[in-house]
Order: sequence, then structure tokens, then C-alpha cells
Amino acid sequence: MTRQFLEDAFCGESKAHMKYLIFSTEAEEKGLKNLSRMWKAIAHAEFVHARNHFRALGYIGSTEDNLQQCIDGETFEVEEMYPVYNNAANFQEEKEAVKTTHFALEAEKIHAEWYKNAKKVADQGKDVEVGKIFICDVCGYTVEGEAPEKCPVCGAPKSRFVEF
Repeated sequence: MTRQFLEDAFCGESKAHMKYLIFSTEAEEKGLKNLSRMWKAIAHAEFVHARNHFRALGYIGSTEDNLQQCIDGETFEVEEMYPVYNNAANFQEEKEAVKTTHFALEAEKIHAEWYKNAKKVADQGKDVEVGKIFICDVCGYTVEGEAPEKCPVCGAPKSRFVEF
């Protein structure tokens, strides 16, 4: 029973973390800097709770094991989850859901490949070499090197890419 409670708590804390970061961004865009900062701070506390539950559940392994978890998760999203979600959204004519599931599917394909390549390097006991990473702030498209002039997935301009 305790394990299930920790699983549920991890999911709840993770969801709260993301929700509060989204609210923080929205508040920042409206010029509500203090409210934004408050949401961002509490989001961090929710992250700490989620991380603690994740550790207690024993989900953190070796780098190679962690990468394999990522590969498995991204592959599931690409091969099973998002295609089904997108088909259902199309069938039900939910245009926004069609768009968001398509955006996620395209980004997850890239992420799965990156994790596979990173695992090959980690298996040799090395760190992955990666240059600048750019993420489209509209759809999540991910690219290394330079941001394209126009996002190939959603058409957003280069200015909407965030550098990491």
C-alpha cells in the first residue's frame, strides 16, 4: 500500500510542479512578476517532493539504466501512446488535441534517438558530446546546433526557439 501511495504522490507532485511552472509563465507574460516568482518557487518545492518520492521508490539507477528508462518511455510514446491519442483526437474532431499530440509525437521521435545515441556513449563510460540545443517554444521540436529559420513541425519563427 505504501508503494502505491508513493507512486500516486510522485504523480501528483510532478503534475503540480508542471502546472505551477505553466501558471508562472502565464503570470510573467501578464507582467505579474511577484505572482510568477511565487508560483516558480512553490513549483520547485513540488519538484523536491517528487524527487524524494522518486528516490524512495528506487527509480534512480546507473546512468545507463536511467537512459534505458528514457529510451523505453520515449519509444512507448512514439510507437503506441501518441499515435493512439492523435487518432482518437482526429476521430473526435478535437483540433487542439490533434495539434498538440502531433507536436509531441514529432519531438518525442527526436528525443528517443538522442537517448539511444547517449546510451551508446554512456555504455563506453563516456559523457555525450552535444552542442547548443534549441527547443521550439510552440511545439517542442528539438534540434542541436542552430535553430532553423522556421520550425519544421509547427512553422514557428526562429525567435520562438529557446537555447539550452
